[in-house]
Amino acid sequence: MKLAILSRAPRAYSTQRLRTAALDRGHTVKVLDTLRFAIDLSGPDPDLQFRGRPLSDYDAILPRIGNSITYFGTAVVRQFEQMDIYTPNTANGISNARDKLRATQILSRHNIGMPATTFVRNRADVIPAIERVGGAPVVIKLLEGTQGIGVILAPELKVAEAIIETLHSTRQNVLIQSFVTESKGRDIRALVVGDRVVAAMRRTAKGDEFRSNVHRGGSVEPVDLSPAFEEAAVRSAQIMGLRVAGVDMLEGNEGPLVMEVNSSPGLEGIENATKLDVAGAIIDYIAGQVAFPEIDVRQRLTVSTGYGVAELVVHAAADLVGKNIGDSGLSERDITVLTLHRGTTVIPNPRRGLQLEAEDRLLCFGKLEEMRSMVPERRRRRAKVKKLPKEPIHTG
Repeated sequence: MKLAILSRAPRAYSTQRLRTAALDRGHTVKVLDTLRFAIDLSGPDPDLQFRGRPLSDYDAILPRIGNSITYFGTAVVRQFEQMDIYTPNTANGISNARDKLRATQILSRHNIGMPATTFVRNRADVIPAIERVGGAPVVIKLLEGTQGIGVILAPELKVAEAIIETLHSTRQNVLIQSFVTESKGRDIRALVVGDRVVAAMRRTAKGDEFRSNVHRGGSVEPVDLSPAFEEAAVRSAQIMGLRVAGVDMLEGNEGPLVMEVNSSPGLEGIENATKLDVAGAIIDYIAGQVAFPEIDVRQRLTVSTGYGVAELVVHAAADLVGKNIGDSGLSERDITVLTLHRGTTVIPNPRRGLQLEAEDRLLCFGKLEEMRSMVPERRRRRAKVKKLPKEPIHTG
């Protein structure tokens, strides 16, 4: 394949390893500076210019978008997507991961274990927010920090309040997160490629430092993940819309707690710790996808007039409970079940004989009108209409 690595740091370890791994496998590879692209929307088809000239053909791209150029970088990736050039990490996935609040909101919707988190802006809401996550000590995070920068441990309530108020006064947005004491300055970085974890390491903070990032002097060691940690890492990356990601997790008393999903994970620390060819695994995955790429089903199918993708919840009182998919009547209503979600279990392309249970969530494609009729109406209070006041209009 012909691969473009989008990177502003051609001499960085990760970029060099990915380039070398591609060359070793016989692929053609170029490292292209993301900021030298121009998005061309003047012609009949979406196109890109590079250094003022039309871009040559590529089979795939691998984005390494830095934090400082997220907006322009994701616009370039989106343009490649419009040109039907494969990318393992979509523009939407990169944007999701880059904003810590958005990422937390998305993951919480899918029952991913995370440290208790809250987000407020008003001074009066700060102390109640700290109490909601379990009280001090708390971790305060800037929404766009990287490599442990902008992550502060506040040991006491008053200290936390002062730090948050100071950051708010400088127009910084911050997350307030519970401090997981049992993690003891350690976390796990799992490198997800496609639908599996290809390497994992445990990072341990240096001395009294609570941040375990390698850039802050933390030490690393290889680790074999339990199925629970592996599943949490893979699901988190896929929920965010990423096929190549570094997932950071804490070892909580009740299982994995996902802290962050990184769309451009560094390779040096994890390759040195595990002695595994992580760069090669990424290149092999991309090569396999070029031959048979995934598509955005929702985007492609919603262009069919009157048809679309929707999620239906099987409610306890519904007549679907206890029936199997084949006898549910869905196919007769022109509705096809693509995936069934049951708790944290995902069943793609479920069999017709699979029996439905209460609270199952069905990802379906079909007639929108039919699917709307299956969603129960929300109960709303009926506001009483008051009598017209004696003076309906105030003058003067």
